[in-house]
Amino acid sequence: MIEKMVGILEREINKTVATRSFDLNFIAAVVDFFRTYVDRYHHGKEEGGLFKALSNKRLSDADHKMMLELEEEHAFARKTVKSLESAREEYAAGKEEELNMISDLLKMLAALYPSHICKEDEQFFIPCMNYFTQDEQKTMLDDFMEFDRNFTINSYKRIVEELGS
Repeated sequence: MIEKMVGILEREINKTVATRSFDLNFIAAVVDFFRTYVDRYHHGKEEGGLFKALSNKRLSDADHKMMLELEEEHAFARKTVKSLESAREEYAAGKEEELNMISDLLKMLAALYPSHICKEDEQFFIPCMNYFTQDEQKTMLDDFMEFDRNFTINSYKRIVEELGS
């Protein structure tokens, strides 16, 4: 779903070059998506589940470095979304110069996530499973499934579909 949102961001950035305006509701939806779905759900599972469990393991230097890098990227994304929300508020108040800031912040998010997700999926998560026993892996998977049950992702699927149309 994050990859779909990246495509939507890229489309909106290109549209803005032509129209020199942003839809304030679109920016509000993007802020909500990244703050709630990406940060609380996606990053929340990683930081509250996997990273927390890995903190009790003796990681290789490379894996430890990668985990720190992923955490830094999460922090960068949070800061970028906060700045995007502020720029939206300024733009809504009539400060047209915030248009470039909004565009730059959306570009940052769109650039970050493809490589971030690739790092997680291909370079970190699978190799890190070797640090856990089968029982630990099962417990973690059960915890992730419980986390999923307590988080409503369907509304975010709908939001992404609506923004993509």
